[in-house]
Amino acid sequence: GAGQYFLALSFAMVGRFSGGPAKAAILASGMTGMISGSSIANVVTTGTFTIPVMRRIGMPAVKAGAIEVAASTNGQIMPPIMGAAAFIIAEFIGISYFDVVVAAAIPASLSYIALLYISHLEAQKLGLKGLPSVEIPPLGKTFRSGLHHLIPIIILVYLLMVERWSAHSAVFYSILSLMGIILARRIVHSIRFESQPMAEALRDGFTEIYLGMVAGARNMVGIAVAVAAAGIIVGAVSSTGLNNAMVGVVEALAGGNVYILLGLTAVLCIFLGMGLPTTANYLVVASLLAGVLVELGNAAGLVLPLIAVHLYVFYYGLLADSTPPVCLAAFAAAAISRADPLKTGVQSFLYDIRTAVLPLVFLFNTELLLIGIESIWHGVLVVFMSLLAILAFSSLTQGWLIVKVKWYESILLAVACFMLFRPGFFMDELAPPFEPVNFEAFASGEFTPESGRYVRLHVVRETNYGERFKLFVFETPEDQAATVTETFGVTIEPEEDGRYAVVDLAFNGTAEKAGLDWGDYVTGVDVEQLDLPDKQLIYPVGVLLLGLVWLSQRTRRRRIDGTAAPA
Repeated sequence: GAGQYFLALSFAMVGRFSGGPAKAAILASGMTGMISGSSIANVVTTGTFTIPVMRRIGMPAVKAGAIEVAASTNGQIMPPIMGAAAFIIAEFIGISYFDVVVAAAIPASLSYIALLYISHLEAQKLGLKGLPSVEIPPLGKTFRSGLHHLIPIIILVYLLMVERWSAHSAVFYSILSLMGIILARRIVHSIRFESQPMAEALRDGFTEIYLGMVAGARNMVGIAVAVAAAGIIVGAVSSTGLNNAMVGVVEALAGGNVYILLGLTAVLCIFLGMGLPTTANYLVVASLLAGVLVELGNAAGLVLPLIAVHLYVFYYGLLADSTPPVCLAAFAAAAISRADPLKTGVQSFLYDIRTAVLPLVFLFNTELLLIGIESIWHGVLVVFMSLLAILAFSSLTQGWLIVKVKWYESILLAVACFMLFRPGFFMDELAPPFEPVNFEAFASGEFTPESGRYVRLHVVRETNYGERFKLFVFETPEDQAATVTETFGVTIEPEEDGRYAVVDLAFNGTAEKAGLDWGDYVTGVDVEQLDLPDKQLIYPVGVLLLGLVWLSQRTRRRRIDGTAAPA
């Protein structure tokens, strides 16, 4: 079927290169993962063939299994299907399927390119070769032989992204096209090769359709039960107010530190995602943690797009399949490679660090999700720099570029990655985007920002867990009034201790909708600065650091080759 076609096509494309079977496993798992709803099923489907071939060329059992696990797990984040999660994400947050796929495309592609690069580094370290040419199928013939497998996928994507049909209708017609292809293939074989009578060919075709529908229904039973159980969790969260309780607990543990908050959220996503198929995994982590992250992120002054938050929890929920001690996908791969399951899980998690860092990147740099891209060239620049960054990060985690990475080269690689992934951080340190203003003048209305500028209010709120620091961001409207009360719908008055307290909020006003509350203490005000330097000026510095590391590695490689030559 399609799985065997993807495998053959992958080996035809990359089988001859160094560590070719590992690269083929990654490509095959990526293509299979696009239409598979489980990373474990992906491992079993492709790993049964790819893991033994990787072992045959000399790759250790643990690493062979780990590469398959990492590739299969990442298959669930690869558009257009994303393990069926793309449809649920679109439905959950109320955006189109097209928007979900566009946002998820670049991070998923970067993750797979980086995994291919990691497999290449492993092959270089181990001195692995590619497959003999006699074992590699011809690319052109292999590609043409299974084009019919792509037709239902192409129809599905076309109906969803071009015609903008609903998911139910698009899937229905894709299944009909698949049935037609099965019958057409049987008829063509009967006529062209005279292998069997037409009536018998049609009977076999309908039998194949029936068996496929039965297998599909059986596969859906486990997913349906898991999703139904996840629905109970979603209902319980929405009806009992558990989400508000989790906000308070996570906020107390994070102590107002946004990085601790993101780390806690990631750990909780991995914990909650253990043992669940992709769709149920997303439903559980999104219902429990997406709202928490949005609320606390906004309170910390981060404007987090909803799609970025949901992809963040989705990515970390999926990593449960490759994270010990549960790591079900690693257990499936270890059964094939006959390696230790926990060692396979640890190694696959080390490979998946590049996937784990991507949500942190696109949460702070939403350009990676193609949000805020102003032109085609702007998008190309962001993608290219992000590609350099993820490849450098992969070399950093694997300790290898051209030769083994030295400690000082690791530092340079880390700094370069950070510069290329998040150039805004360094530019914000050089030219802060917000400038403090005189608070008394702001509260009295003597100072008002220009229309269109963002204003940040620093707030202290007394809670059951002690004082909590919050940051509220407002945009000054075009028809702003002269005072804070009229502009943002909040009245601030000084108290005896010198602090300014919120004493009144306009109903449905800007401040009330943002979450400001009576009794909050406003401790400071920042106003957005315009005409700041472009953050892309940081890119050349990051590229320069990568160039220095590459020159250092190249020099050492020549020295090693020169020393080894006389021997």
